Amino acid sequence: MDSRQAKTPKYMLYCVLVACIGSFCNGWTIGCSNLPGQVTHACKTGSQHLANPALPDCIPMSTSLWGFAVASFCVGGLVGGVSGGVIQTRFGRKKTIIYNTAGWVIGGLLIGTSYNVAMFIIGRILCGLSCGVGSLATPTYIGETSSIRSRGAMGTCNQFFIVIGILLSSVVGLPTSTVPYWRINYAIVGIPAILQAILMTTCVESPRWLISNNELEEGRHALQKLRGEATIDGEFYEIVEGQIGTAKAQSTMQQYATGLEREKLSQQEKLRDEPAVVHPDQEAVIPPNADECDTIAVAEQDASDEGLHKPMNIIQIFVDPLIRKIAFIVLIHHAIQQLSGMNAVMYYSTTIFKSAFNDEMSKYMAIATTAVNFVVTMAAVAFMDRMGRRPLLLIAEAGACLFSVLLVIGYAFNIPALLVVSVFLYVASFAIGIGPIPWMITSELTPTYANSSVGAAATGVNWAMNFLIGQVFPVVFEAIKGYSFAIFAGICFLAFVFTFFMLPETKNRSIENIVRGFEKGKPRTDAADDATATL
Repeated sequence: MDSRQAKTPKYMLYCVLVACIGSFCNGWTIGCSNLPGQVTHACKTGSQHLANPALPDCIPMSTSLWGFAVASFCVGGLVGGVSGGVIQTRFGRKKTIIYNTAGWVIGGLLIGTSYNVAMFIIGRILCGLSCGVGSLATPTYIGETSSIRSRGAMGTCNQFFIVIGILLSSVVGLPTSTVPYWRINYAIVGIPAILQAILMTTCVESPRWLISNNELEEGRHALQKLRGEATIDGEFYEIVEGQIGTAKAQSTMQQYATGLEREKLSQQEKLRDEPAVVHPDQEAVIPPNADECDTIAVAEQDASDEGLHKPMNIIQIFVDPLIRKIAFIVLIHHAIQQLSGMNAVMYYSTTIFKSAFNDEMSKYMAIATTAVNFVVTMAAVAFMDRMGRRPLLLIAEAGACLFSVLLVIGYAFNIPALLVVSVFLYVASFAIGIGPIPWMITSELTPTYANSSVGAAATGVNWAMNFLIGQVFPVVFEAIKGYSFAIFAGICFLAFVFTFFMLPETKNRSIENIVRGFEKGKPRTDAADDATATL
């Protein structure tokens, strides 16, 4: 079977799941401060050493300082995201993921043993650095190792594991929201990080990264291991062609071709030696059997211009016309992910739940919100390769717009039931598309030689918008209360329009095929046609 038709080979799935352990650590870092937050910085015994003679019962902080301490991981995430492109280009996707676990291990230990505010904040920043690098390296690795037919489901696993991390950190946070057990909740993140560092050594490097470094033999071996018993000739050729060009790819493939493939190449070589026919109305020289080898002339014509693509830096991706267009689409969708208001809704949900339930029940409702996120993200894994990215993202943006409007109505007319339902349905809308898809399309739309820089820029934008919302929304909410969700409704409407006109479908299409669509000015080519073209 052609590897382009393969779905989920076992070893490929194993590598994806191991890479996603980092996403779990990311989710844990996000959610671990939610329930134990109060006892962490405002316990009754303060900085006394009653529970443990070596460590204070909590780290006393003012509300504003606590807000900064919690949000400081976003600063680390921004720095890690922007610098992650250079790191994964130099060391490769696999080693970057392994090295990146150090931030969670050291950061978790610092917070778990923190004696003062400085240790706590430094620990959060270190965890944030790993979250930032992981936000780039994990989706990149998944996108470059997954088969075409299962890339959507595998890509959604990144967001799925983030949600699992948030959910489990909330569940564990219930019994650990006491002195001195709050420390355990922050330090636990180091355990899966160590596990990932060990297991990742059993996974292969990204074949596309190896080929981009001209390590063709190693890249072919890694691709074959990922695809099991499937035939990888066609997929390997596409990857090589996308990196070093058609003519050189054909030359390279001759050493790997066997049987029928070698006979085909020999026939094409013979056709090149046949007398050419010059059409009177054309200057081009066309072989007699042009229909059988219509790519040969083009390949020969462009051979002198083709070669190994060098990795682009962040400045170059905005200079190159093709990559600039791709980067624009990716960056806007990453900005939309944060500006759509998910973090703001989660922030406001506490107020909503308290208006309808008592304090104890509100805690469980907050966990239920995360559970909704978990269930719907799991559904996204199942539907991503069936429905496609565009339909799911359009549904998600339309839903987020609608339920943001309902939040405004519920607030304006003081209808707690409508507010509660709107929160759950908004979270479901986010989880089905806005959450997972921007990370997925970063590696799907971008060629390997520009992937790291586009991904770094996108991750930087994502974390910057995350930090912006965290700082600005409380101020806006204080001024206009629930009417602030009208802003997010407008953003989601504009996002729907942008996605409809600008985002191509990537389902069942190779990365190289998608890039060729942008080169031809037809990025929204139907996936079915492209799948047929690759057979």
